Amino acid sequence: MATDRRAEVTWNGSLMEGSGTIHSTTTGAIGEQAVSWPNRAEDGPTATSPEELIAAAHAACFSMALSHALAQGGNAPEQLDTSATVTFQPGEGITRVALTVEGRVPGLDADAFAQAAETAKENCPVSKALASVPEISLEARLAG
Repeated sequence: MATDRRAEVTWNGSLMEGSGTIHSTTTGAIGEQAVSWPNRAEDGPTATSPEELIAAAHAACFSMALSHALAQGGNAPEQLDTSATVTFQPGEGITRVALTVEGRVPGLDADAFAQAAETAKENCPVSKALASVPEISLEARLAG
């Protein structure tokens, strides 16, 4: 069964001087968030950006895909700590996504973990949605 998710944003003013607000999402889980050009292109500290939201979505989606793949292979993870860094270049768009994951997975060696992580990176729905990004890198390691 397909699911739809919705977000509503109001933008006021021009791109450079204006600002916006994410004021509604399907579940309400995100809550109201300010968005602005400085937060997108200049690391402004007061609002979020589309790229920050994409990073959160990608890290969550990748973690879910990897957890599922590991469990299906008989090695459910105890914990996966994932980060995603999305690089935005004004005038070009999103130029890079860097995924990093560290996992505690009993009974699995580093090579098998890396292979499962690579498969999750290639197949999670957000990775597929970001297929036009020139580079999506992955660093995967088991916790020591």
